[in-house]
Amino acid sequence: MSVMSRPAPRLVIVVPCYNEEEVFSSCLTELRNSIKEMVQDNLIKKDSFLLFVDDGSCDQTWRCIREACAEGECIQGVKLSRNEGHQAALLAGLHVAGQHSDAVVSIDADLQDDVQAIRRMVKAYCAGYDVVYGVRDSRQTDTWFKRTTAEGFYHLMALMGVKQKINHADYRLLSSRALKALLDYNERNIYIRGLIPLIGFPSLEVRYDRGVRIAGESKYPLRKMLALALEGITSMTVAPLRLIASLGFLICILSLLAILYILLIKITGHTIAGWSSVVLSIFFMGGVQMLSLGIIGEYIGKIYLETKHRPRFHIESVMENGAEK
Repeated sequence: MSVMSRPAPRLVIVVPCYNEEEVFSSCLTELRNSIKEMVQDNLIKKDSFLLFVDDGSCDQTWRCIREACAEGECIQGVKLSRNEGHQAALLAGLHVAGQHSDAVVSIDADLQDDVQAIRRMVKAYCAGYDVVYGVRDSRQTDTWFKRTTAEGFYHLMALMGVKQKINHADYRLLSSRALKALLDYNERNIYIRGLIPLIGFPSLEVRYDRGVRIAGESKYPLRKMLALALEGITSMTVAPLRLIASLGFLICILSLLAILYILLIKITGHTIAGWSSVVLSIFFMGGVQMLSLGIIGEYIGKIYLETKHRPRFHIESVMENGAEK
């Protein structure tokens, strides 16, 4: 795969925020310093900037963003009309950033991702790569439960046929053409981590050590992690539906063998009166049927939402050049 060198880009760093009042000041300082250093080193253009996306926060996050925009030239803000979720907020930021950038980096506001990795991402972009993945070297900072469930999630997604980078979340750089290709996907139920590998273009991994959250609480508790896994599987693959078909075929084969066995003992006169096997088989088949209906219903629900063509987000306010629009 051939790549071509590029000049220093106008870079936009997109930061989705949901109730990040406690970490905002530290996040702003770190990222603003990173931009200033890269400008001084001629890695990026002088008009590069930060774009904070407030995902309908309940605290003072938007006030913090507005104040930062009023004070700094390299800071802009977007406020969604309501909480739409991390993926939708990130997508909103990418939509806005795509109008003003040569390259876009997305990073979470909790500062667990190594900010210094952005420099290496930009160098990879200048070397000709369109997609640069930020990949964690290890999960030593995670709890045993978080590490085990995350590894199980990646293995499950791989078994289901979903192609995504292991230990990569939403810390990445996209060139303008890679971003345009991503925004061409119009589905309502979106799983960005699974879509990025589908767009192709030259890609590279940048590895880094992930730190601990400096303040506030994780915005991805177990409930949201499970919801993200379900969204990823049902948005990217029909493997569960094929699994149901395979399971149905297997049960049919077993049922045929059971019928032959019952006929055999009936003919030989060795039938034994009892109800346990009947009750167990009824409960087993009932459970399989309910599970199958639930999975099929999940897909039908997604089809229902897709056919409505509802917008994925609404932008309430935009802070640009110190003024709110």
